[in-house]
Amino acid sequence: MKNTEAIPMSFEPGAAVAPGGIPLSVPHLAGNEWKYVKECLDSNWVSSAGPFVERFEEALSDYVGTKHAVAIVNGTAALHIALLVAGVEPGDEVLIPTLTFIAPANAIRYANASPVFIDVEPKHWQLDTQKLSDFLHNECEWKDGELRNKTSGRAVRAILPVDILGHPCDMDPILEVARKFDLKVVEDATESLGAKYKQKRVGNLSDVACFSFNGNKVITTGGGGMIVTNDDRLAEKARYLTTQAKDDPVEYVHNEIGYNYRLTNIQAALGCAQMENLDQFVERKRAIAAKYEQAFRPVSGLTVPEEASWAYSTFWLYTVRVSPDDFGLDSRQLMHALGNGGIQARPLWQPLHLSKAHHGAQQYRIEAAEIINQEALSLPSSVGLSDEEQERVIDVLLTARK
Repeated sequence: MKNTEAIPMSFEPGAAVAPGGIPLSVPHLAGNEWKYVKECLDSNWVSSAGPFVERFEEALSDYVGTKHAVAIVNGTAALHIALLVAGVEPGDEVLIPTLTFIAPANAIRYANASPVFIDVEPKHWQLDTQKLSDFLHNECEWKDGELRNKTSGRAVRAILPVDILGHPCDMDPILEVARKFDLKVVEDATESLGAKYKQKRVGNLSDVACFSFNGNKVITTGGGGMIVTNDDRLAEKARYLTTQAKDDPVEYVHNEIGYNYRLTNIQAALGCAQMENLDQFVERKRAIAAKYEQAFRPVSGLTVPEEASWAYSTFWLYTVRVSPDDFGLDSRQLMHALGNGGIQARPLWQPLHLSKAHHGAQQYRIEAAEIINQEALSLPSSVGLSDEEQERVIDVLLTARK
């Protein structure tokens, strides 16, 4: 999107951006994508088998630093399988932050388990590790050899931290409390490929982790996802379940319920090309974030995202908090003002404890998430965002308050 000559008419949030508009986050295809996809077409390897699938898995596992990677049809399916291989069973509970996209909560339901929603901390908006620990220590008890929720009586089986917006969760206290209570940690790193926690890449911090390659992510395969782990058994089980659980592929014998969740060779080809430019993409995301921060930090009523001392964020979507009393507009009014200037922006997700889809799920001491949801607004953050386009975003945003 390089055309900045025409300012389009206003558009509804979530609608396609008109020519000349500035989208929130779109793919950047500037490498070997055409070449690799053509190889698939020329060789007739276009479905869920082919050399690019294994090549993509190897590239991702090498980058993250895990022993294994299993390519999946999308990030939500990756979360579903990750929960199953981590031992989550029907009737279990999984602890999850309330401020995240709905996919991980849905994946918990796919496993016939129940989410328990925990608040996020107000500084970096990630899972509140203190409240997580308090819940496990004060609201759970050991019974019949299992950790059980005192309120529901259900077994607590896993913790599912979500690294939102390119910033990692504070993993050490999460892993410490998981070990204490014999819980699996399934890390949702779908928004944070390339981020680091204490110099270690996200995805290589937990029992099993997941990535997404949707069109708006740091790299894309159009759709697609990946499971990564250092556990041989978990990787083998994930590969088995995602290929229809074939016990005898010749006689078509299946001893378990499996899933058709494998990534196609064409999508993997895109992923291989994108991986070749991942470091440059992350650098560009961080440069965009630095320019936004310089422009917005002095502005009364705008709070810029903070990067923790132990974190290396990709700033997947640069997201500010808007205080209406000081800025003069609330986040939704600012979103519409940007839209009138042909600039796409969006709020964060409805906190999941408020979702009708998960009505009745237990919530624990949620105080920060709803405030963050009301104040947060994500701004254009595409890798291909030009300096001129970013300057236009900044100018329209600052002009909107006058």
